[in-house]
Amino acid sequence: GHVPERFDGDIGVFAGQYHSGYLQKNLLPQPGLAEKYGEFNLTLLNEKDYLATRAAFKLGLTGPAISLYTACSTSLVAIAQAFDALRNGHCDMAIAGGVSITYPHRSGYLYQEGAMLSPDGRTRSFSDEAQGTVFSDGAAVVVLKRLADAVADGNPILAVLRGAAVNNDGSKKASYTAPSATGQAAVVAAALEVAGIGPETIGYVETHGTATPMGDPIEIDGLTCAFRRGTDRNGYCAIGSVKSNVGHLIIAAGATGVIKTALALAEERLPASLHAGRLSAKIDFASTPFYVQTATRDWKRGEVPRRAGVSSFGVGGTNAHVVLEEAPLPAPRAIGTGPELLQVSARSAAALDAALERLGRHLAGAPELALADVAHTLRVGRRSFPHRAFVVAQDSAGAARLLLEPDARLMKREAAAGAPQVVYMFPGQGSQYAGMGRALHAADETFRAAFDECADALRAEGVDLHRILLAADGADADLSATAITQPATFAVEYALARMWMAYGVQPAAMIGHSVGEFVCAALAGVMTVAEAARLVARRGRLMQALPPGAMLTVRMSAADLEARLPAGLSIAAYNGPMSGVVSGPTDEVEAFRARLEADGVGARLLHTSHAFHSAMMDPAVPEFARHVGEVRLQAPQIPIMSTLTGDWLEPAQATDAGYWARHLRAPVSFSQGIRRLAETAGRVFLEVGPRASLSTLARQHLGTKRAAPFAVSSLGDSVEGERAGVLAAIGALWACGVEVDLATLSHPAARRVRLPAYPFQRIRYWIAAPAAADAAAMPLIVAAPAMEAAAAPTVSPETTMQTTTPPPSAPPRAPADRRPRLMAKLKDVIEDVSGIEVGDAPAGASFVELGLDSLSLTQ
Repeated sequence: GHVPERFDGDIGVFAGQYHSGYLQKNLLPQPGLAEKYGEFNLTLLNEKDYLATRAAFKLGLTGPAISLYTACSTSLVAIAQAFDALRNGHCDMAIAGGVSITYPHRSGYLYQEGAMLSPDGRTRSFSDEAQGTVFSDGAAVVVLKRLADAVADGNPILAVLRGAAVNNDGSKKASYTAPSATGQAAVVAAALEVAGIGPETIGYVETHGTATPMGDPIEIDGLTCAFRRGTDRNGYCAIGSVKSNVGHLIIAAGATGVIKTALALAEERLPASLHAGRLSAKIDFASTPFYVQTATRDWKRGEVPRRAGVSSFGVGGTNAHVVLEEAPLPAPRAIGTGPELLQVSARSAAALDAALERLGRHLAGAPELALADVAHTLRVGRRSFPHRAFVVAQDSAGAARLLLEPDARLMKREAAAGAPQVVYMFPGQGSQYAGMGRALHAADETFRAAFDECADALRAEGVDLHRILLAADGADADLSATAITQPATFAVEYALARMWMAYGVQPAAMIGHSVGEFVCAALAGVMTVAEAARLVARRGRLMQALPPGAMLTVRMSAADLEARLPAGLSIAAYNGPMSGVVSGPTDEVEAFRARLEADGVGARLLHTSHAFHSAMMDPAVPEFARHVGEVRLQAPQIPIMSTLTGDWLEPAQATDAGYWARHLRAPVSFSQGIRRLAETAGRVFLEVGPRASLSTLARQHLGTKRAAPFAVSSLGDSVEGERAGVLAAIGALWACGVEVDLATLSHPAARRVRLPAYPFQRIRYWIAAPAAADAAAMPLIVAAPAMEAAAAPTVSPETTMQTTTPPPSAPPRAPADRRPRLMAKLKDVIEDVSGIEVGDAPAGASFVELGLDSLSLTQ
């Protein structure tokens, strides 16, 4: 749940791997491969020396990157090294573990009596039938952090690593490969000492448990010796071995034992050690502190913390032991409910679909997950890739439905290569709704501070926004009154803009529809926010004092509308390619509407009390110009697209009181302004205000192609939907590639949780071994009877691997009557083992004599 480049500290890697059979058997023998790419390059990509540093390079990790090898104890030694590095301050997080992948895959083995491999494919640790282990492929990796850091970062903690120790047997043992009870006892005792606890507090030991007749008794002797230094109790500590479940993972074995034990502590259950049956007669368990955990049982928390040990011993004598303790219980918290934004991204469209399905299925199966934790983890614990999608949901079940139903997803988009420019769009009067901004005022500190700043300025104008919009009876306020609506709209939009800026979404340009341009002026520094708020209040009062009128939206191009406009009406706004607004006296507007409808032209009356931006507003222009003249105007610091001119607002215009007065009367050239803004590629248009009127109009100009500019609305049309609306807008901006400070969205008490990992698309990059890749080009190996004394055929080195010509007096290897049957059998064996087809002898071929008296499967 961490993104390395955003992690405040260094992350180390401590890891080891089994030798690369793929490199040895597939790559280095490949004809021409080493010459083409260089043997060093092949080694860099495949050899064990570069495991940790390549992981650090790929993931961008800056802590110690150390590859280490101690045979079977490698991954536990890696964990011990990481433990010390964290305690000594060499890194602040560590990835530790190991991997073993043998090649050829699924090749099996031949049992040899007395060797360490099991005769029946079972690892029977501590059983009387234990005769060997089974080697398996696997990888085991853990992430370690200092406990205080993990708690502070809200990490899911499976267990606490209290102590770790590493030593070597030295030479006082039967042989280099033999285990040593003395060495094992010493490393267990050392780990307990580092942990600062006694052996009597250990309730479980995950043993090395190789199930060999020699290894198991020696391991119990070593454990008993270590425990006897602190306790005389018998039969109180369970033991087991994960090798009985998955086999011996060689390099990854120790870390696998740590994972099993950590999960046992976290899940409060001890899993059974399998295939034990009757316990080994060579081990007197009754006189030891240990018993084999042969059945799964509960392991509940108690007054004393539960603790466990994990052992891993390597061929050659490097031993490791660690002590684990149950994780502290998470502190109680109060985490709010409500809508949350879930963001998912991937490198390709196919991977994005897979990621959405994975997350959806995970949430469907875990309804108890706090959605705030899920959202927080996706936000701070995942990189953002180009292919993006998001949903806004109230709970995990609702999120699962949205994620699993493609048609229900709000948006799926490929983000732009560079961060797009954002254009703020501020709507004017007519977009308001009762109580607008109330939910955001309660939830968002930035919005609240900016809104209150406006409200303080407006009190001198007789406008009480707290009562109108925020009080319990605010829903009853008459927002159709222009003197109230315009200052209320201004305050909500200004506060919303400040909130977006706090999220890191800075405007490259702004455009305001009618009164919305005053919000642009306040944000761009043309006037202070208090001056702008007071001017808007006076503007609203002046307009409301005029005789009532009507406004009509008409589906018609600007040219056609101008041609048909009656003399008594004015065009109030050019909103879209086929959308205009007519304004004037009510009876004349009604008559015009009737004529348009009779001609089949769509027309709709707007819910307004006055004929804004018409000749009926002329009486208010001089008085408002006087009010603006009292304000010291400045050149805009952020580019503003004027809806008076349909072009960029020049400093001379911004500082002219007459401009702002004419703005009250002249038609709103929103359509022309949007077209000018859309001339710059890569822009995203964000409606900063209630409802979605401007984003709907903007889409009429921007087109529907995925590469076209995109329009996003901030709010819905009700108080209840405000938070969800903002989250959806954030998701849409993020999906387009806009940089948003997402961390500010997380609940203060949110924690990281485990979620599905990235759905890699599994593209296969595989170079087969020469025997398989070049079978057609390889020499034909022929099995045939020994040749009689005759002239030997000419040998061609280009077509043979090995040739022998038996001496003339060579006796037959088997009776002649048995030879055909034996040769047929031999032919089948050669083909099965080598994968090379054995054919009949062509004319002129040389022969390979295979002596039956020396043949064995191992050869």
